[in-house]
Amino acid sequence: MIRLTGRYRNEIDSDQLVNLYENSGWVSYTKDMNKLKRALANSLYVVTAWHDDRLIGLARAVGDGETILYIQDVVVHTDYRRHRIGTGLIEKIIKEYPDIRQKALLAEDNDDIRSFYEEIGFMACDQGNMVGFVRFD
Repeated sequence: MIRLTGRYRNEIDSDQLVNLYENSGWVSYTKDMNKLKRALANSLYVVTAWHDDRLIGLARAVGDGETILYIQDVVVHTDYRRHRIGTGLIEKIIKEYPDIRQKALLAEDNDDIRSFYEEIGFMACDQGNMVGFVRFD
């Protein structure tokens, strides 16, 4: 049985985090596990997906909790993709902050990712009258 758990504040086993992030190709996050754990602890909201005792998905929200919500680290284990787990993670975050009008996220630009986010109501910044900017140091 798959369950979603919100407002995580307990420690997630480091091995579980490494397995999830590295399975998804997010190896830059696991180079410094203390930094990743601090990022999770400092997030506004973290939602996790579990299959029995196995961590299979995670998403988190960062921002001010009032005017803007950034959805960050939508990660689903490859064995569990295309089962609406990512959608469930994002929907749980959005339901937690219904009064925040501006919800934003950054993602790689490929057809699958673009299609996924557009299907759940997000609009790419290269469409319409918006522009997005990012700086990586």
